[in-house]
Amino acid sequence: AESFVLLKNDNNLLPLKGCRKVAVVGPLADSKANMAGSWKYDEQTKSYHGLVEDLQESLGNGVEVVFAKGSNLVDDSVYEANFTDQNRSTRDDRSDEQLIAEALKVAEGADVIIAALGESIDMSGEGASRAILEMPQTQKKLLDAIQKTGKPIVMVLFTGRPLALQSEEKQVNAILNVWFGGTEAGAAIADVLTGKVSPTGKLTMSFPRVTGQCPIYYNHKMTGRPMSPDAWYTRYVSNYIDVLNEPLYPFGYGLSYTTFSYSAPQSTQKEYTRQETISVSVTVTNTGDRDGEETVQLYVNDKVASVVRPVKELKAFKKIFLKAGESKTVQFDISPLALGFYDAAMNYVVEPGEFEIMTGCNSNDLQTISVKLIN
Repeated sequence: AESFVLLKNDNNLLPLKGCRKVAVVGPLADSKANMAGSWKYDEQTKSYHGLVEDLQESLGNGVEVVFAKGSNLVDDSVYEANFTDQNRSTRDDRSDEQLIAEALKVAEGADVIIAALGESIDMSGEGASRAILEMPQTQKKLLDAIQKTGKPIVMVLFTGRPLALQSEEKQVNAILNVWFGGTEAGAAIADVLTGKVSPTGKLTMSFPRVTGQCPIYYNHKMTGRPMSPDAWYTRYVSNYIDVLNEPLYPFGYGLSYTTFSYSAPQSTQKEYTRQETISVSVTVTNTGDRDGEETVQLYVNDKVASVVRPVKELKAFKKIFLKAGESKTVQFDISPLALGFYDAAMNYVVEPGEFEIMTGCNSNDLQTISVKLIN
């Protein structure tokens, strides 16, 4: 469960509370064969549960958990057969309309809908790439239909890579990215959904808004025409005209069932020699009403160098536990060698100059101080 990433949680819908009936829908909702991921040899699906059974066990007998597949993985049966191991195939021969109607039927009277959507294990991994990162169309149709019920929706996202979720993000109230968590993924997902465990994962990849933004990554080089973050489309900036430049979810992003605030970073000195360790500290406070863990991240930008450097680079991180209301000061000790790079002659060098040091909860939400490295 520590690898699961909570991407959205409007009005603290998660963890689930006060539910009498929970509807679970989606082609990945009860597919045990898709739990283990693509890098496995021979999983024994009879020896573990799927999400529906584990969620019922976690919620207890006082809550009714109902299930309907709602859609196939993709529209085209031939296409699905080409990429899916037939031993794992769970394709339903009913029409999209029939599958959606069944999902809407089981959702009647439900307090919340859990939509298990995304990609199967056959859609990522070695030799298994799709050309686009959007959700398959048949799953989009299911999500459109259940959104019209007006019920709160939690999307449990199965994927082995970033997906472009710009439209889906607007349709659901919460998103829990669970990757392919292994044979015990169903139990772990249920524990997070019901609050027995708080999600603590952070994204190791940026999630784009649309496929056309790719490649997209946080540690890119500075452009020749840097853009003001408040600008839209003008002739003086480099920007898309139909979508923001920023990813939907940046590298290092991940929510919790509590909230955290960060002080500005502090350094013990303004200048360091290339023989001194750079010391930076930041105070993190759990501002919520629940204990939780947070991954504090430190990034560095070399302002001027003989070789163009990335706008920021992750140099250190620490995971800390904070009780509700508790504050802790986190100290990072950075070796000057960590500020070096390979120059044009492929020599590893540590050049003097100004460095921006940034701390925060992800690669976008950062506070900055500057220090100088001197000879």
